[in-house]
Amino acid sequence: MKATDAEQLALEERAAILKALAHPSRLMVVDELSRGERCVCELTELVGADMSTVSKHLSVLRDAGIVDHDKRGVKVFYRLRVPCVLNFFTCIEAIRKEKGRRALIADKAVSYTHLRAHETSLHLV
Repeated sequence: MKATDAEQLALEERAAILKALAHPSRLMVVDELSRGERCVCELTELVGADMSTVSKHLSVLRDAGIVDHDKRGVKVFYRLRVPCVLNFFTCIEAIRKEKGRRALIADKAVSYTHLRAHETSLHLV
């Protein structure tokens, strides 16, 4: 079943938003903005990159509709346009925990298999 034009457009827009979030520095900025408005100078210090790099990251987030800004004198302040993006962070953390839990279970299974093989080689079984 082929997606309609409207469905395809919606999928492309979703992908663009996810792509805008798909960088550790941009995730750091969004996380920081969840605590309130920040000027570019504060975000530059947080990210630990030069002003032009941070400005580019902010431009990507702004173009995706995630952040908004306003200029006050010589300073530019950013804030989350849609705080519901933080719900996405909660979802990501749930995925990370589940992935970690599965990795732990897999590691235990591998360890058990190696232990059984070792016991067998020592004729302990």
